[in-house]
Amino acid sequence: MIEIKNVCKKFDRFEALKNISSNIEEGSIYGMVGSNGAGKSTLLRVLAGIYKPDNGVVEFNSKVVYNNPDVKKDICFVGDELFFLPGANLKNMASFYKDIYDDFNIDKFKELVASFKLDISKNIGYFSKGMRRQAAIILALSTNAKYLLFDETFDGLDPVVRRHVKNLLYDKVLQGETTIIISSHSLRELEDLCDHLILIHQGGLVLDSDVLDLKTHKFKVQVAFKEDFDKTKFDGFEIINFVKQGSVANIIINGNKDEVYDRLSSLNPILLEILPLTLEEVFIYEMESLGYCCKLEELAM
Repeated sequence: MIEIKNVCKKFDRFEALKNISSNIEEGSIYGMVGSNGAGKSTLLRVLAGIYKPDNGVVEFNSKVVYNNPDVKKDICFVGDELFFLPGANLKNMASFYKDIYDDFNIDKFKELVASFKLDISKNIGYFSKGMRRQAAIILALSTNAKYLLFDETFDGLDPVVRRHVKNLLYDKVLQGETTIIISSHSLRELEDLCDHLILIHQGGLVLDSDVLDLKTHKFKVQVAFKEDFDKTKFDGFEIINFVKQGSVANIIINGNKDEVYDRLSSLNPILLEILPLTLEEVFIYEMESLGYCCKLEELAM
C-alpha cells in the first residue's frame, strides 16, 4: 500500500499541496483529477520521490520514498513534459531504460513498438506529440516497474490509441502486482479506467472515493409536485445542487439511492426519476460547490 500522510509542499510563497492524505491500494488504478494548477503534477512528483514534502511523508509499504533507491527502483514516472535523450531513437532509449530497470523486458518492448507501429530507428525528436507520448508509454510498460505513475497520459493521443493504451493498462494490472496512478483532465477517460478517484482543488483534497461508490451515492433527481415548492421541501436531504425550472426541480443528492427514493416517494410527487451522474458531472458539481468556474447549465450552451 502507498500511504500519503499529511503531505504539504510549497514553492516560494505558493502552497501547492495542503495537508494531503490518502491510501492507494496495491493492484489498483488510482486516478487524480482537479482544476488547473490544483497540485496534481506536484503530488505525482512527491509520490515518485522527485520532490521532498515540506511536511508529511509518502510511504510505499512502510518505506519512505524520498531519497530511497530501494523504493524508487520499483517506480516509473511519465511526466506531462516528456524527456528523451538528445538524438535518441526508441532502440537507444530501451538500452538506457534497461540500464536503470533490472527487469526491463526487451521482448515486451518490441511487442509494444510493433503494436503502436512506431519506427524503432527513427529519431524521437521527429515524432509527433502523440507519437512521443506513445514512446514514453511503451518504455514505461516495458520496465515491469511495480508502480507506474502517469501525468496526463492521454494528452495528444487519438481515440483509437487512447483505447489501446487503456487496454494495456488494464492488462498490466490484471497480470500482476502493478499499481497505476494516473492524472488526467479527461474525466470520461478515467470513468471506466480507475478503481479510485481523488479530486484536488487549490492544493487541498476535496474528494477521495471509490469510483463505484462515487457513482452510486451521488445522483440526479427530477421531481415535481402538484403544489408549488422550493428547496426547503427537501430539508434533511444532502443536496449538492438545486435548480427549479417551472414545476420540475433537478436536484443533485448525495446518499443511499434506495433510501432517497423511498423518502421522496413519501412526499407524493407527480414526477420522480433518479438518473446516474457521470464522473464529469460529479467533478463539475463538486467544483461549483467550491465557487470554481461556471454553472453546469452554461457548459451545455
